[in-house]
Amino acid sequence: MEPILNVKNLTMNFGGLKALDSINLKVEKGQIAALIGPNGAGKTTFFNCITGIYPPSEGQVEITPPGKPSQVLKGLKTNQVTEKGLARTFQNIRLFEGMTVLENVMIGRHCRMKSGIVSAMLRSSSQKNEEKKAINDSYEILEKIGLDQYVNEMAINLPYGAQRRLEIARALATDPFLLLLDEPAAGMNPQETQNLDDLIIWLRDNEDLSILLIEHDMKLVMSLSDNIHVVDYGKKIAEGSPEEVKSNPDVIKAYLGDDA
Repeated sequence: MEPILNVKNLTMNFGGLKALDSINLKVEKGQIAALIGPNGAGKTTFFNCITGIYPPSEGQVEITPPGKPSQVLKGLKTNQVTEKGLARTFQNIRLFEGMTVLENVMIGRHCRMKSGIVSAMLRSSSQKNEEKKAINDSYEILEKIGLDQYVNEMAINLPYGAQRRLEIARALATDPFLLLLDEPAAGMNPQETQNLDDLIIWLRDNEDLSILLIEHDMKLVMSLSDNIHVVDYGKKIAEGSPEEVKSNPDVIKAYLGDDA
C-alpha cells in the first residue's frame, strides 16, 4: 500500500541556514504519526513546507488520497493544498475572535463550496441551499468535537482548551484525509490534554483520518503514536515505534545532552 504522505529529501534553506536537511517521512493510511525534536529542530518549518507556506529549496511532497492517484504538491499555494485534503492547526491559536464558533467552522467549509461571487450577490437558490448545508455540516462537526453548546458564542470567549478544539473543528470542516496538528496540547492542563488524547484517537477511528502531529508533551506522544519521527538541527535522526524511539541513544542525546 502506498503511503498517503510521502516526503522525499525535503530541504529548506533560509539564506545560509539549512533549516531542513533532506528529510524523508511517510505517513500510512489510518496512522497517528508524530514529529518530535528539541526547540528549533525544524518541525514547524517542515509543516510550513508541506502545506505551501514555504516553497521547499529541494525535495518533493507526494500525497495519495484514498481512492485517488498519487499527486505532487510542488508549487501549490496553501489554499490549493487544503483543497487536496491536507488540513492543519497552528502552534499559536489563529481563530477569528470576533466571529462566532459556528462562523469559524463555516470558514473552513468555504473551500468545499461551489457557488461563485455572482451567485452570492444574487442569492440564488443553489447558493442558499449550499449555505444551509454548510451551516448544518459545521454544526455536526461541533457536535462531534463536543463544542455544540458554544455554537453562538464568540470564539474569543471560549475557555483555552475549547479554543484549541475549535481550531481542530475548523480544520475538519475542510474535509481532509490527513490532519496536521502543530502542538495541539500546548498550554493545556492535564484534563484538557487527556480529552485531546481521546479526541485524536476518536477522529482516527471514526472519521477515517490519518494524523501527523508535532508535540512536546512526550506522555501524549508516546500514548498516541503508531510511529514517531525525530529531527534535530533540521536532520532526521530516528524513526520507529514509541518503545524504539525512547530507547534510541541519538534521541536521548538530542534531548538530554552528551552527558546522558
